[in-house]
Amino acid sequence: MDEIDRRLIALLRDDGRAPVAWLAKQLGVARGTVQNRLAKLEADGTIVGYTVRLRPQVDEQRIRGWMTVEVEGNRADAVLKALRGDPAVTALHTTNGRWDIVAEVRADSLQAFDKVLTRIRSIDGIANTETSLLLSTHKL
Repeated sequence: MDEIDRRLIALLRDDGRAPVAWLAKQLGVARGTVQNRLAKLEADGTIVGYTVRLRPQVDEQRIRGWMTVEVEGNRADAVLKALRGDPAVTALHTTNGRWDIVAEVRADSLQAFDKVLTRIRSIDGIANTETSLLLSTHKL
């Protein structure tokens, strides 16, 4: 996955129904390039479908968690780019203090969540992580 793929995924996160022509314009590439990349991302399982975003109370069957991330040196930009391209990461925040980044992570099961954590922890530039599962949401 390269930078264009990551940017494409980020655009689709904002609007999964965005037209290919609009995506191509935003990315500065040809429509055919976007179509080919979408097909590749779907074929390799990176994009597993297109969906509607729901309030957390409506989406209760998903496992959600906050992952705090400590970045090695000044690698934050590279780590953010990698996290932005991960389909399980639904929100990213930079922070001050002990942790550099907070990521909201979602998966369909604990087994899938474990695979997501393993995948994220292997990103080059991540020094340490800590994850807490979200049990309930009280205010949006």
